[in-house]
Amino acid sequence: MVLIVDLAVQALQMLLVLAAAPLLTGFVRKVKARLLRRRGPPLLQPYRDLLRLLRKEVVLAEHASWLFRAAPYLVFAATWVAAALVPTFARGLMFSWSADLIAIIALLGSARFFLALAGLDIGTSFGGIGSSREVLIATLAEPAMIMIVFILALVAGSTQLSTIAGIMLSPQVGLRVSLGLALIALIMVAIAENARIPVDNPATHLELTMVHEAMVLEYSGRHLAVIELAASLKLLLYLSLIACVFAPWGSAPAGAGGGAYAIGIAVYAGKLAVGGFALTVFETAIAKMRVFRVPNFLGAALMLGLLGTLLLFVSRSL
Repeated sequence: MVLIVDLAVQALQMLLVLAAAPLLTGFVRKVKARLLRRRGPPLLQPYRDLLRLLRKEVVLAEHASWLFRAAPYLVFAATWVAAALVPTFARGLMFSWSADLIAIIALLGSARFFLALAGLDIGTSFGGIGSSREVLIATLAEPAMIMIVFILALVAGSTQLSTIAGIMLSPQVGLRVSLGLALIALIMVAIAENARIPVDNPATHLELTMVHEAMVLEYSGRHLAVIELAASLKLLLYLSLIACVFAPWGSAPAGAGGGAYAIGIAVYAGKLAVGGFALTVFETAIAKMRVFRVPNFLGAALMLGLLGTLLLFVSRSL
């Protein structure tokens, strides 16, 4: 009976992140439109867009290989698994032993690899530009993410997310300069990885500036629907990761009852709302930077992670 309950709770988390990802995207678009004094699309518009794309016929490029057709499903599977591993409303779930930061980085790296290959597969100039820029961003974002992992591992003594969340809840951690630097670096990496302003604009198709949209420009129908859902899952993943590590309050402990899980889901929804609102305020208040300045942006995140790691080596209390 206990095994069935654990499986049900783990399945609930997997379905929760899958169902909440389009809603988070719709919330971000709605709030951003309101801040710009526009009505904006409905909150449920991303669900309608996905259903509309699923009903459309798939149009494939003439020289598309099997990789171009398989890449959307590989990207979606890797992103969904990574998002489902991050503790959302509860800690210590059945598969929490596999919720390791290094494993999540590897899954996201695999998804990026297949998406970049799909952009190159059809041989268009836009796909090549988008793939090259995506790889450029990855070469700086992944080292910065590894430095963030070093900071968290030195503080918590583990890279397992449920363990890190439990340590962060304990009073022995307190306020640390290294954790503040890690938080800023993680936010910068999340903005770059999700192709948000100022690194990229997800609402534009300008050939000279687009990164993510250039790689998926040739997709249509269900393939495009799967990629769009994967992009929403990736945004939810990073917000969940920030909430799990730096704001783990309200999440239910292992073996908690239904009431604790319900409170955890409500608190998790509030965290996503706060994170989405903060993202829209930031995007509204700042302009998009030039593509050639992106390495400086991510280089700053890498330096913040390195500085935080050095501070912990100097003194474990910093």
